[in-house]
Amino acid sequence: MSKESVLIRMQEVIKDILDLDQLELNRELTAQDIDGWDSLAHINIVVGIEREFKCKFSLAEVKKLKCIGDFVDLIETKQ
Repeated sequence: MSKESVLIRMQEVIKDILDLDQLELNRELTAQDIDGWDSLAHINIVVGIEREFKCKFSLAEVKKLKCIGDFVDLIETKQ
């Protein structure tokens, strides 16, 4: 699976959770850059991504995520 396809699938999950129809992700974005991405949304997004990609993340892995690109790379390692 390419990084671009992971990003597109992630974008759909996050758009649904945050109810942001116009959201366009890129690798450099952080949670602070995205409206509505707070600590509760973060948990929902992680769970949603785990369901979408049928994988599990450890707390240590989630803590290391600094930007969308890190999330994409982590998902790619799980595939």
